[in-house]
Amino acid sequence: MCGITGYIGMNDAKEVLLKGLEKLEYRGYDSAGIAVRNEDGIHIFKEKGRIADLRAEVDRDVVASVGIGHTRWATHGVPSKSNAHPHQSTSGRFTIVHNGVIENYSLLKQEFLNDIAFESDTDTEVIVQLIEKFSRDGLDAEAAFIKTLKLLIGSYAIAMLDTETPDTIFVAKNKSPLLVGVGDDFNVVASDAMAMIQVTDSFVELMDKEIVIVKKDSIVLKNLQGTIINRKPYVAEIDASDIEKGTYPHYMLKEIDEQPLVMRKIIQAYQDKQGNLEVAADITAAVREADRIYIVACGTSYHAGLVGKQFIETMAKVPVEVHVASEFVYNMPLLSEKPLFIFISQSGETADSRAVLVKIKEMGYKALTITNVPGSTLSREADYTLLLHAGPEIAVASTKAYTAQIAVLAILANVTAQSKAIKLNFDLIQELGIVANAMEVLCDSKEEFEKIASQYLPFTRNCFFIGRSLDYFVCLEGALKLKEISYIQAEGFAGGELKHGTIALIEEGTPVIALATQENVNWSIRGNVKEVAARGANPCIISMNGLDTDEDRFVLPEVHELLTPLISVVPLQLIAYYASIHRGCDVDKPRNLAKSVTVE
Repeated sequence: MCGITGYIGMNDAKEVLLKGLEKLEYRGYDSAGIAVRNEDGIHIFKEKGRIADLRAEVDRDVVASVGIGHTRWATHGVPSKSNAHPHQSTSGRFTIVHNGVIENYSLLKQEFLNDIAFESDTDTEVIVQLIEKFSRDGLDAEAAFIKTLKLLIGSYAIAMLDTETPDTIFVAKNKSPLLVGVGDDFNVVASDAMAMIQVTDSFVELMDKEIVIVKKDSIVLKNLQGTIINRKPYVAEIDASDIEKGTYPHYMLKEIDEQPLVMRKIIQAYQDKQGNLEVAADITAAVREADRIYIVACGTSYHAGLVGKQFIETMAKVPVEVHVASEFVYNMPLLSEKPLFIFISQSGETADSRAVLVKIKEMGYKALTITNVPGSTLSREADYTLLLHAGPEIAVASTKAYTAQIAVLAILANVTAQSKAIKLNFDLIQELGIVANAMEVLCDSKEEFEKIASQYLPFTRNCFFIGRSLDYFVCLEGALKLKEISYIQAEGFAGGELKHGTIALIEEGTPVIALATQENVNWSIRGNVKEVAARGANPCIISMNGLDTDEDRFVLPEVHELLTPLISVVPLQLIAYYASIHRGCDVDKPRNLAKSVTVE
């Protein structure tokens, strides 16, 4: 969700902050702002809308070497200039930006700030007004900052300027991601390393309930009790060139096209010197020894987990449950005696999943994170990590991370099966290579998928996706992609469920996209297609070579039946992309959505 940048050094801070915010646009936001300090005081520029709108507001004549910036995704208060960050205390002494949600902000407001006239509807302003109140009571800036943090219930990532401490940025974190970047004669603050990778690749991790006193030539890390913590920086493994769109009109299209390359990178990353698939022995042991695996995820990652369940149960013979993180944390099922938890998250910062992770770690259970971001919160706090090796994914609608998650889950299942001496009748390395080639064929067939989008989805208000077995899980993801970026009401259903109520929604011309890649249910799903066609639907069948008939709209290249989700999703991604284009939507930054959901 929201993004934070900060800079303190020798150069003009404005451009560093703005460029950093532009790198965070993928996270989703509705307003943005920066605050910079020079000898004349604090200068704040903020605007509802895009970073381009903010740039137009920034006074180029203001030169300052320290500042903080923010992109906001509304939680408390509507998207507006007044609710945009940064926020200031009444006197103007303190200025802050904040990610997260303060759950007790109303109580704090009533208890401490009844005499304050607030300028915004945000929970953030309560933080900065509290800091000023405690400073008026005689505390210095750091002490007032810490006293306020100890009162906050909820999540926060905070960067603060103080006019009376001009050479410092005060930084704090709890449950919401935040990093401090280290440079030569400068230091930076970022909620995501991607924001500042253009100026440094060296970052210090912040853990929950820690603060950092950031100056241009030093950083001091402490806990809330004042104990100094020594922690070495790590090098962020991000290629800045990977972040750029190049010749592509949208990041989403670029990332769809990168999927064959990602498959090959994953194959290479999980091979040993002898060319065999390899996963760390302690991870396979944890899977092998578990009596039940609980996959916990949200959205697209949840859909990948459904496919992963099939892989692990089919290959490794370990029972698996898949749960939506936001439900699991409040309604935990009866657990088995030796569970292993697998958290799937593109960003590794998903708040709902982290809440579950914190809870199960308190219970003493082991956890594995599958993520695209090394050093992310879920990766650091779990016992084990498997990386996706997909490269930065900028578009809000996930594409290459989804297929990477499925591929890594397949490898985990395969290697675990081998460790249990279970013989499989296929070579996964070879089959994933075939998948990569098939993906290339599909990515080269964009014109055909644009025609399908034009033929079936130009003016429709809804669309249904149907499939059985593995195809059903892919239909859930296809429907999510379409609704995310084109705003068409789309739903994925198991083909056999249509007659249990959903078929009542079929009207003349209703588009129904059906997947037919599984031999054992091929004729069943085709029967479901005939049922909806008889009631006026406009069906589009996408089948796999060898199972196709003359009535099919598109035939996929043949791959191993268990791995069909890796290729059947590509047409659905492209159909959603072109439907969005034809409807004039913002493909990479759809309304109301965020890339990294860092609040519950």
